[in-house]
Amino acid sequence: MSLLLDCDTGIDDALALIYLCSQPHVELVAVTSTPGNVDADQVARNNLALLELCGRPDVPVAVGARAPLRVPLVTTPETHGPQGIGYAELPKARRALEPSDAVDLWIEAARSRPGELTALLTAPLTNFALALRAEPRLPELLKGVVIMGGAFFYQGNTTPTAEWNTHVDPHAAAEVFAAFAGQPEDRLPIVCALETTERIEMHPEHLAALAEAAGCDEPELVRPGDAGGLRSRARNGLVRHVSDMLRFYFEFHRLYDQGYVAHVHDYFAATVAAGTARFATRTATVHVETEAQRLVGTTVADFRGLWGEAPNARIVSENEPGAAFAEFVSSVGALARRLG
Repeated sequence: MSLLLDCDTGIDDALALIYLCSQPHVELVAVTSTPGNVDADQVARNNLALLELCGRPDVPVAVGARAPLRVPLVTTPETHGPQGIGYAELPKARRALEPSDAVDLWIEAARSRPGELTALLTAPLTNFALALRAEPRLPELLKGVVIMGGAFFYQGNTTPTAEWNTHVDPHAAAEVFAAFAGQPEDRLPIVCALETTERIEMHPEHLAALAEAAGCDEPELVRPGDAGGLRSRARNGLVRHVSDMLRFYFEFHRLYDQGYVAHVHDYFAATVAAGTARFATRTATVHVETEAQRLVGTTVADFRGLWGEAPNARIVSENEPGAAFAEFVSSVGALARRLG
């Protein structure tokens, strides 16, 4: 499985990237950086550091756009921390970014390996929209596309109706879905929207299980009653950094009365792209609102063909959280054990 990953790292993006590094059958062709949770340059620093932490300094990392297509960039330090990775303090990577722009890198890769590469998009769709403008044949050149974004028949997490990624750059999202209208069903993007990604709800016991799977000699205790801002003492570097990221995320969700949990949206999208998830989809035509002020970024799905327009997406309708977390603990635990 050969993947092009575009992300705005972000705690859940970080978990997605770590998980992909733990999968021996996954080839990470490139990781590109889009502004979203933090600015694009910080995203790139996070990606370089995480790849080095996971023993993958060979994967190219590039930056593309530094702002959404038409609206100002809004970041989320309150959700992911000022650097996007919660309380984790990753060592600075020892290598530099690719000199090429992310869009050029994607297009070159897709043209050189037609029908081989799957695009995993866990960020606002800015870079991908720009790539489609430069190479409209991308829907035919790529093997598949997986998108984390949107909310259908479900409360938004940024406005009452809009999900974060589509709200940050609604115009890019609209362009991306429009580009896939009329494609064969097996080429339509698989969309992991909030109604299924919020079911991937991580709890402290998942961290404890991860530490155990990694062979840590002491249990990893992260408890709802803990004071804010504590740090992990795990000697295993990967477990320690994952724990410090997730503690921040648990505390954020608790602050907003969602419980001491973490919705790891992008990790689920990564399992879909890697072919390890159990899920079902429904074909639909997706519209992204870009004009109505209170509805900007809202996604609407026509599942019944009432608009008379060609489908442009396959929306995930079912998934299995228990299986997803068993996969995370097993696979990332094994990576952490190997790294020591």
